[in-house]
Amino acid sequence: MSNDLPPEPEPGGHVVGRRRFLGYLLAAPTLVAAAELGGAGTADAQLPSPALAEIFDANDLMTVAAAPTSHLITVEVGEDGTVSFALPRAEVGQGITTSTSMLIAEELRVPVERVRDTLADARPELVFNQLTGGSNTTIATYRPIRVAAALARERLLAVAAAEFGAAAQDLTLRDGMITAASGAAADIGAFAEKAASTRDRQVAVELGPREQHTVIGTPHNRVDGLAAVTGRKKFAMDLDVPGAMPAMVCRPPTINGSVAAASNLAEVRTMPGVTDVAVISTGVAVRAETFGQCIDAVRALEVAWKPGTAEGKSDDSVLAELRAAEAPLGPPPLASTVEAEFTFQFRSNSALEPNCAVADVRRDRADIWSCLKSPIVAQQTIAADLGMPVGAVRVHVTEGGGSFGRKLFFDAAREAAEISRAVGKPVKLMWHRADDSRQGRTHPMAISRVRLAHSGRSVLGYEQRHTSVSTDWSHGLGEIITAMVGKLPVGDIGFSETMFQLSVSLPYEFGSSSQLLCETDKGFNTGSMRNVYSPDVTCARELVVDRLAAKLGEDPYRFRHDFVQDDRSRAVLAKAAELGDWGRPMPAGTAQGIAFHAEYRGVTAALVEIDCRPGTVDRPIRDGVAGPRVTRVVFAVDAGLVINPRGLEAQMMGGIMDGIALALTSSLHLRDGHFLEASWDNYFYTRQWNVPFDLHVEIMPDTTGEPGGAGELGVAAAMSAVACAYGRATGTQPTRFPINHDTLLFTPKPAVPPVPESPTDGLEHAR
Repeated sequence: MSNDLPPEPEPGGHVVGRRRFLGYLLAAPTLVAAAELGGAGTADAQLPSPALAEIFDANDLMTVAAAPTSHLITVEVGEDGTVSFALPRAEVGQGITTSTSMLIAEELRVPVERVRDTLADARPELVFNQLTGGSNTTIATYRPIRVAAALARERLLAVAAAEFGAAAQDLTLRDGMITAASGAAADIGAFAEKAASTRDRQVAVELGPREQHTVIGTPHNRVDGLAAVTGRKKFAMDLDVPGAMPAMVCRPPTINGSVAAASNLAEVRTMPGVTDVAVISTGVAVRAETFGQCIDAVRALEVAWKPGTAEGKSDDSVLAELRAAEAPLGPPPLASTVEAEFTFQFRSNSALEPNCAVADVRRDRADIWSCLKSPIVAQQTIAADLGMPVGAVRVHVTEGGGSFGRKLFFDAAREAAEISRAVGKPVKLMWHRADDSRQGRTHPMAISRVRLAHSGRSVLGYEQRHTSVSTDWSHGLGEIITAMVGKLPVGDIGFSETMFQLSVSLPYEFGSSSQLLCETDKGFNTGSMRNVYSPDVTCARELVVDRLAAKLGEDPYRFRHDFVQDDRSRAVLAKAAELGDWGRPMPAGTAQGIAFHAEYRGVTAALVEIDCRPGTVDRPIRDGVAGPRVTRVVFAVDAGLVINPRGLEAQMMGGIMDGIALALTSSLHLRDGHFLEASWDNYFYTRQWNVPFDLHVEIMPDTTGEPGGAGELGVAAAMSAVACAYGRATGTQPTRFPINHDTLLFTPKPAVPPVPESPTDGLEHAR
């Protein structure tokens, strides 16, 4: 660094305030800046509340856990004027690379297009700071990323001031160009090398004031949108890893079965294109030149199987287990009550992108490529499996095509590593759709019992007992210690109950409240599907709220509006009712429903209109269920400070589609220890025939000044509003979800062989 440059500021005496923070200039060839230790900040103190999640929720837990390593996340300015950032989270379609680029662009005053966001490889030193989940990414990284970018901006201005012979405050930085009053100007890339620090130093920086924001809060298209729609975006299966060839696994006919004997391995090895066949812990793996040849080989294998962990079980037998495990409600209150029990079936965690991974395991090292939301624990677990030091296993995080919580688990990455070691060659493992439906992760089957006690219009108490098939928390908080706790015989229910209490709250003034979780049956491969416990818990609650309002002869909207706890909640309810024209006359067999949900510093209200008339319910759908149709949705959301309104709108739209599916059509059918569904063609997520004709998302003005969680926020209110609307349209409240679960109109595909024959009649059904 030349002698005429301004000295790097010392940390002593800095006052850190609401917009002023400490950060680091890191020793590097070009400018690299990072946030201060603990730079994620802390939430403002809140008044005590009966619900733990209203004081400190799961999102707060993740934010606090991530804070100590926030200084390890850096922003780098290159000599070409681009800004690089390796995001320690997984992009699975939720748009976080776009919002992160916007944060950096705001503070560095560069075009968003100049920011090069990549996904960081597994970095064990980040500890809890590389877990993607709980709608936490923006909340946890919002301030550290801005601080690092602002620090880079101030350092660039200081260096440019020395070069131009001007005061830093007299320079302007706009669109990546620094301009002096004299007219001298240069791109920030020209100063990147001179702005580099010779050693790590702590400095203070002030963030740009909100009133001057030109990027944050402005709708922006996704930075990866063009690549996605033109097929140029790279997913795991698109990677060109030398020597990696397609691989698939022949899996058991029942959940978690294992190989007893395989009788024709040698014969299958001679099939066209097949290079390797090997017995592994989850089945028999096949490696071949094409995935089509893998499918042929899997279908040809003759395997005898040992029983699985759900042998002989069905929907009815699991429901009986749940009822036997249900904790009782408290003593009957000396007041009037409204009580109901609701059943929620198994639902698939399958994402649009098949479960997949690439693995290249050598004698002394391994490389894994996969979309992973908990890459650190994946790296640590795979290293233990392979008997290698953690540093010898490199885990590369790829972008993913959806998650629904599925990518919190690294089943495919772990399996690919096992196959690569067994055959001694790199592999591109892809699960078949049937694998993900039948052996993949599911949202647990559950029952939820709710009791409201009231004296006239005064609600005296609220009790809820939620009983669920055990939820797998073996990913922990993203590293091996909490992951091990999540697997322990006592630790797992402790982990589940903790996460339940940190994510579930009661947003109404309903007197004393008690919400408890019980879990049973660890024989299923479960996971934290989008919004985890909240859709089921909220749906049960909102239906009972509707029942109480009906019992009292009150309007469901007005009743909620009067009992929610704060003005922010009342505002979203009022806005949804206003824009949705709540109470308008509706034809017989149709109705409106309204519901409310609050979580992770966000509040939502959904108003839906549903058509349950026979002409709609009985629409002919090939091999599928039409059922009722949601015709209109008005969704009001207050997610705090919104980085990208367009991204938030998309998140809510996706959540609404999830909610419609959970209420009406999406479920797995368990028979004789396996699920009947074997692909998306018979797992009925919201299809085009059930999408609302009219959908409006209303983003409320920010009242908090801080971002809230958005990734999961849209599901619970949407599902609940659909359920409430159905009850009002038919005159009978639903108690089993999805509503169409008992209508099975498709012919189940065989479980042996596990991969069904590929269809050849697609053109016959095209229109």
